Amino acid sequence: MAELRVPKLNNNDTEYLLVEWLAPDGAQVAEDDAVALVETSKAAEELTAGAAGVLRHRLRPGVWCRPDDVIAAIGDAPGPPERDAPAPAAQVAEQQAAADEPAPLITAPAQALIDELGIGLDRVRALGVAVVRRADVERLAAAPSGGETRGEHRLSRVQRAVARSVELSRRTIPAAYAVVRMDLGPALEYARATTREIRRPVGLAEVFVQAVAGLHERFPLFFATVDEATGNGADRALLSEVPHIGVTVDVGEGLYVPVVHDAASRTTKDIATILMKHRLAATTGEFTEGDLSGANFVVTLHTEHGVVLAIPFVYPGTVCALAVPGPRDGTLADVGLAYDHRLINGRDAALFLNALKTMVEALA
Repeated sequence: MAELRVPKLNNNDTEYLLVEWLAPDGAQVAEDDAVALVETSKAAEELTAGAAGVLRHRLRPGVWCRPDDVIAAIGDAPGPPERDAPAPAAQVAEQQAAADEPAPLITAPAQALIDELGIGLDRVRALGVAVVRRADVERLAAAPSGGETRGEHRLSRVQRAVARSVELSRRTIPAAYAVVRMDLGPALEYARATTREIRRPVGLAEVFVQAVAGLHERFPLFFATVDEATGNGADRALLSEVPHIGVTVDVGEGLYVPVVHDAASRTTKDIATILMKHRLAATTGEFTEGDLSGANFVVTLHTEHGVVLAIPFVYPGTVCALAVPGPRDGTLADVGLAYDHRLINGRDAALFLNALKTMVEALA
């Protein structure tokens, strides 16, 4: 009898929501079949069976589970479901005991509004409908919640994830900051010309992802990770083989940092296509953990609303975050680098920024 255990999907969450079963209880499944959908603070992830056999659910949709919790068993032959299997965690057991019926099916627009308003599953269940639509959530939001008071605003799951990352960064990473003024005129002209040529939208995001990735071999520490496994603090750095560039995306539905993996090997068209898909996914929140994981350098965009200076936090697990504002005074912009001072000193940061400046200003 094999067990389907919840994997650790990211470093920010300690529990995930079991949204739905993709294969019914008692179904014959193959090793690579997707059988369950779980939701983290930022993405929905399909879990594969991991073994061939008959699937037996241990938990019902709508409950929370932790990494390494058993949510299903997979046997060699059909048999009665294990109704009395112990819950993997006390919290899950309490939730199951309190739930009189399975969680309802929630449409994507409804889920987006639930996340935005921070509405709990118990209130959604209390609607008493089998399928929750956006109109149902709007009606629920207009009613007294019993859990909020006037003047309160509950953070969405995406914003709560941002809050955890910020808090962890401020607590564990001694960050410093450096700024270099760049002429973005050549980059903007290059972006316009390339957009026409490849028929993909190209802007400062695409330009800086490609330029930063091109500096990976010259500045390997800027794409490294601090190794604290010894327990003696930062005594060495783990270098990355290739640059994986995270890019901030916020279209009003929450801040995401999807990743352009192995960015140095990709053409401008490749990068533009990937970022276009990420922007579309940001409108619905339909990212996978793979889309949001693995960054070893982050480019943060501040190109709207007249921003001339921004100081990003260094994302946990990375060493640097590059802030790219929109141009001012014509084509000039103050591009800044937040960096982990344990690995990088001011001189190195200045060398990196000036090398980046040379690349961006030389575009034609």
